[in-house]
Amino acid sequence: MAEDEIDAELEESTSTAIPFQLQFEKPIPSLIKIAEWNPEKDLLAMVTEESKVFLHRFNWQRLWMISPGKCVTSLCWRPDGKAIAIGLEDGLISLHDVENGKLLRSIKLHNVAVTCLNWVEDGELMKVDRTMRFFPPPPRIPRMPGLVSGDNGLMDDPEDLFQDLLDSSHQHFNILCSGDKDGFICFSIFGIFPIGKINIHTLKLFFQNRFLELSTYELANASIQKVAFSKNLRELVVVSFGELSEEICTEKDKRTDAHETARLAKSTFNNAPLVGLHCFLLDTSIFSSRKIELHKVAVQGSNIENLLEVVRTSLSVMSKHWSGAMNSFHDKFDSLATLIESHGLESSPQDEFLSLLFGARTSPPLHQFLVNSLGESGLKRVAKALDGAGKELHLIVREHLQPAVEIIGFRIGELRGLSRWRTQYDTVGLNEKLINDATEHAGIFMVQVERFLRVLAIMMYQFQNFFNWLSKCIRILLSEPTDQIQPVNSELVVIFLKFLFDHDPVGQLLEVYEVNHSIEVDIRDTMQRVEELVAFGGFSDTKFLHRTLAKEFNLLEECFKEAFFMPSSTVSSKIRCKDFLPLFPSSPVSFSSLDVPISVFYYKGVNHAASSGHTPEHNLMDYICFTIPDKSLDRINCIGIVRGFTDDSSSASKVAHSVEVVFLCIPEGHDCIDLSLYKETQLVLLLNEASSSADGTGRSWMIMIQLSDLSFTLVSKPLFANLWRLHELKASATDLHLDSGKVRCVPHTVTKPLAVSASRGVACLFSSRRHALVYILDEDEEEASDTEGGQ
Repeated sequence: MAEDEIDAELEESTSTAIPFQLQFEKPIPSLIKIAEWNPEKDLLAMVTEESKVFLHRFNWQRLWMISPGKCVTSLCWRPDGKAIAIGLEDGLISLHDVENGKLLRSIKLHNVAVTCLNWVEDGELMKVDRTMRFFPPPPRIPRMPGLVSGDNGLMDDPEDLFQDLLDSSHQHFNILCSGDKDGFICFSIFGIFPIGKINIHTLKLFFQNRFLELSTYELANASIQKVAFSKNLRELVVVSFGELSEEICTEKDKRTDAHETARLAKSTFNNAPLVGLHCFLLDTSIFSSRKIELHKVAVQGSNIENLLEVVRTSLSVMSKHWSGAMNSFHDKFDSLATLIESHGLESSPQDEFLSLLFGARTSPPLHQFLVNSLGESGLKRVAKALDGAGKELHLIVREHLQPAVEIIGFRIGELRGLSRWRTQYDTVGLNEKLINDATEHAGIFMVQVERFLRVLAIMMYQFQNFFNWLSKCIRILLSEPTDQIQPVNSELVVIFLKFLFDHDPVGQLLEVYEVNHSIEVDIRDTMQRVEELVAFGGFSDTKFLHRTLAKEFNLLEECFKEAFFMPSSTVSSKIRCKDFLPLFPSSPVSFSSLDVPISVFYYKGVNHAASSGHTPEHNLMDYICFTIPDKSLDRINCIGIVRGFTDDSSSASKVAHSVEVVFLCIPEGHDCIDLSLYKETQLVLLLNEASSSADGTGRSWMIMIQLSDLSFTLVSKPLFANLWRLHELKASATDLHLDSGKVRCVPHTVTKPLAVSASRGVACLFSSRRHALVYILDEDEEEASDTEGGQ
């Protein structure tokens, strides 16, 4: 049956206009598994079953498509809509630019699939980073050799985009929260600076009953399904599958210090853990009470980590350039040793060259090497390769490496000043000793960079002098004029042959050794002067000249890693579990495969459940909506809605926290495919006929429900502390009707997800026939969208 025929039939039966005008219907290349509207722009991000990510305008114009190469498991937008975060099956979270989909940064926070993401922002405008007034724009990551503009990998254009994104992100305090299927929840400021990681299995919640028995609840085998911050960042709602267990100890047990052995495990649960979907409320007030301190630490920390990436890549690029040039040198000159051996001589290449330098007759293998194997053209190619590599290394140091190290030194100085304000920054884990260690290693690394430049300049001059001498020797052997060749310093040729021909100081400084490798410093007077200067500068490490540049950078990275881990560890320790609410039970086998639609949102409203016997308070009210499988609550196919779970009230006189609950019974013969909370306390449901066939024939229904019209039941703490008694509310469940209210029939079956945009007032559905259908949800938006829909 065509959609216009169904509309006509419904209009005739109801004598009213059909709600939710169809804006357009477009084909899609594949089935969609994730879809999210941009919070600020008319853009829809979609993930296909093949884990390709598409971005479309409202008029369905495709802007870009990317393929991460791994299974995409979650997706969310940054609050300002300028970047999109993509969670992958290997635990990686990648950030992409909204304009072109370019990869901005990847951060590894999890070890398993990232199942959910939530990116929230505090509305307060933060102070601008003053560091930018003293320094030019930070250096960009150098391009890897062999890559041209437009190649993926280490590229220049996304670096500029990332810095712009980082600068705009610093204007507000925002946090990206992510959960995985192993029960870990991670927090990162600006989406790139890790500031906390908790394991929900280790969180414990304590209750004391009227018998003075203390119950401890723990979750095992958890898989995070949804995370949602409150608007003020003080609380986090976590919805997770798992096994909930209880342990009890009495006051008597505690007085005798024997409660560890006297606990009666799992007594309330009939000696078995409760398996199902659970809702937890975490206290994250540290993000609200210390947001200024955390913001300052994250601004400096995220910039330092970005600069460390510049240094890391610069060293890698320099190593590739230099190793390539040295390979060209050895490819040519190593053949001399083979020629000497084939002629039955026992001398080394250095001996042959020194003999030639001191006026001896040219030996047959050396003559063959210079005239036939190497030749003047081969020598020019080797000299050009080394000269080009030397210039490239010098350019990278001057334009990338050195500026990055200098700005790191300034930013770590800013953190050093903050760390001395102990009353403010000890609470967020900014440790003065660790910051001082990082400051010292940053200073030492700056000295090492200067040392590297000097070693590079000496090596390049030595190679140039050696190659000029060889060129002169080849021309003499070929009886060609040598007047155009630059003068040669014979003493430097001797030094090169004795100490540098088979030894590479530049490569040694850039090499990353698996074991500790020290550089020998022969001159005692030099070491003594260095030790005196280092001690005069206030540093404690006088052995840095024995370390390579790469080793020094590894130590610098470790110092920053340790210094930045402390705030993350401190913040994690301050996050605790405040409350929990079991939602519905399931078998341990089935919950791992369940895909339950869940939606969590906050509206301004009156919290009747905030306290008992007190005046209702106006604040942000949370709504948690979820579908309940028909096998969970006595085969009742319904939708559960809980509100007032978070403690967002400012009242300090709360007696007992309560929640309000309502069940919506889905009409028989229908299944809830997905649901989404909408603006003004509205809930949008997507139902399929249970008898629909796999080829897409059948009908679906989109329903909008006004939550304020529902009859919620107040559930106090004593009731839901007894856990699965929540299902006793099924007797007061409200029936859904498909013949009244704001209901729209779709002439074919649809699939998850349902993408709803509160700012645009539209909903996007995806049919099993691979079509996307966009409906206008608000009647006042329909006229304004008519023109755009025809574009």
